[in-house]
Amino acid sequence: MIEIKVKGILLAGGEGSRLLPLTKHTNKTLIQICGVSIIDYAMEKFRQAGITEIVIIGNKFTEQIINHLEGGESEETIHYVVEEEPRGVLNAVRLARPYVEGCRIMLYFSDNITNYDFNSDVERFSNDGITNPGAVFLTRPVDDPSSFGICKINPQGQLIDIVEKPVDFPSNIAIGGIYLYDEMFWEYFDRTICEMDRVISISDINRIYLKESKVKMHNLGDCTWVDCGTSEGLLEATRLVSDGIIAVAETGDI
Repeated sequence: MIEIKVKGILLAGGEGSRLLPLTKHTNKTLIQICGVSIIDYAMEKFRQAGITEIVIIGNKFTEQIINHLEGGESEETIHYVVEEEPRGVLNAVRLARPYVEGCRIMLYFSDNITNYDFNSDVERFSNDGITNPGAVFLTRPVDDPSSFGICKINPQGQLIDIVEKPVDFPSNIAIGGIYLYDEMFWEYFDRTICEMDRVISISDINRIYLKESKVKMHNLGDCTWVDCGTSEGLLEATRLVSDGIIAVAETGDI
C-alpha cells in the first residue's frame, strides 16, 4: 500500500492586530502560554500526527520564527513564506500552494491550541485505499459566535450549513481553526474564487465539502480547543493549560 502524503500549512501571518501591543515587535505565535510559545503547540500537533513537511506562512517577523524553531526536528522539512501584505486567509493559504498542491493537507490557524489528537485522522488520510476522504472539522460551543464560522444544524442534529461570523446566530457551535482537507481542496478553492463576487472565507470552501457530503466532524465540547488570538483567549488558554486540560508541550521535546 502506497502512503499518500499529508502536509501541513501553518498560518502565522497577518498583523496580529487583536493582540496589540503584544504583537508590535514580535510574531503572535511567539507569545508564550505557561512558558511555551503558541507555535510550539501547533508544531507538536503536526509532529504527533506524523506530518513532517510543513509550510509556515509568516509576516515581517518570520525571521523570529525561523530562529525559534532552529530548523525543526530531524527528517522534518519546513518551508517559510513571507506574507508581504495581509490580504485575508485564502490569499495566505494560496502562498503555500506550490509546496502542497496534489497532497492532502492539515491547515492550522496558529491562534488555536487543542488537546485533540489528529493521529487517527491523518492515518486515515494517508491510506491510499480511501478516495477523496473529504474534510475533518473540529467544533465546540462558544460564547461569542460572531467571531467564528458557526454551524447551522437541522432538527435531526445534522450540519447543513456554515455561517461566517453571523450577526444572527443559527447556533453557538463554532468550527475550529484546524482542518484536514483531501486533494480536492484546490479544485474547490479555484471554484470558489471564480464563482464568488465578494470577499470569500475558508467557510465558503468548507461549505462545498459539506454540499458534497464529505465532512467528518469532531465535537470536542467545552475546554478542549481555544482560539488564543485575543487577550481574552490568551487568558482562557492559560487557564486550560494551567489546569492540565490542554497539555503543555515539553519545550525540550519541540
